[in-house]
Amino acid sequence: MSGNTGRNGLSYAEAGVDIDAGNALVERIKPAAKRTARPGVMSGLGGFGALFDLKAAGFDDPILVGATDGVGTKLRIAIDTREVDGVGIDLVAMCVNDLVCQGAEPLFFLDYFATGKLETETAARIIEGIAEGCVRSGCALIGGETAEMPGMYPPGDFDLAGFAVGAMERGQALPRGVEVGDVLLGLASDGVHSNGYSLVRRIVERSGLGWDDACPWQEGRLGAALLTPTRLYVRQALEAIRAGGVHALAHITGGGLTENLPRVLDEGQGAEIDLAAWTLPPVFRWLVAEGGLAQAELLKTFNAGIGMVLVVDASRAETLSAQLTAAGEGVVRLGQVTAGEGVTYSGSLA
Repeated sequence: MSGNTGRNGLSYAEAGVDIDAGNALVERIKPAAKRTARPGVMSGLGGFGALFDLKAAGFDDPILVGATDGVGTKLRIAIDTREVDGVGIDLVAMCVNDLVCQGAEPLFFLDYFATGKLETETAARIIEGIAEGCVRSGCALIGGETAEMPGMYPPGDFDLAGFAVGAMERGQALPRGVEVGDVLLGLASDGVHSNGYSLVRRIVERSGLGWDDACPWQEGRLGAALLTPTRLYVRQALEAIRAGGVHALAHITGGGLTENLPRVLDEGQGAEIDLAAWTLPPVFRWLVAEGGLAQAELLKTFNAGIGMVLVVDASRAETLSAQLTAAGEGVVRLGQVTAGEGVTYSGSLA
């Protein structure tokens, strides 16, 4: 005899998981995913896996490169303000900007979205942002996972992770051929990007301001200003690599210039950077002033206005700088590769 005599039967929906809402979300985001289609894509959303044809993408002897990342506690601001449209771009950028540093062309992207209770409209806005990031970087959104997990997240909260795969022809991996005397070209960031937000949130808390208050350094609300999406450098960086003379790229994320630039240098090589070469963007000036940050802390935590660094042959620096500027990048000649270890700074940020 069943032990459930006299009890009403339960359903998955009563346990807090709405399969119909998940299906509705898939239908809602199909047009967004379709926008990202590129040569090599073999299947749409809905299968148990996604297929990609490397030959159709134009590769002869490819090496695959994988990257995964998240958005960090920047999500807290997006959740609290309900301004979630840009964090999908952040998610893509954090992955594909890393891939291009290996010399790889991003090919496809998958996302993982987890929440306690699925809100179709919110989830769709996030995934449509992911699709926009993929379009901007020439990367196909070919799959993902939407996980509704009651009891795991407070109401309204969610988490994001992204996974990108790229490819390059064999023998073309970066860094390659970095030499003492190579020039460092910095590409301007679009703000804080997606690192250091635990410190950002602490500084905002100390300031007494709320996300809906007026932004101290530009028009609009503080929360919206801090949600400016991470800049995508993929197309511009790939064009520079193809033009010749690029020996390495460094994505300036957590650890700042101080820790990320040495990752692409050979043993016995360091970097010399002139801090007077660029002007510290207003958002960082405010964070420094409000948080009482030392310059060393700023340079080791935030991008400080430089989101990507190209290490280039000195004879190619002027040509590549002009090419990147024409592509819409703010280019700064930061300094050069030196003999030694680590990053040495001269001057001070203004």
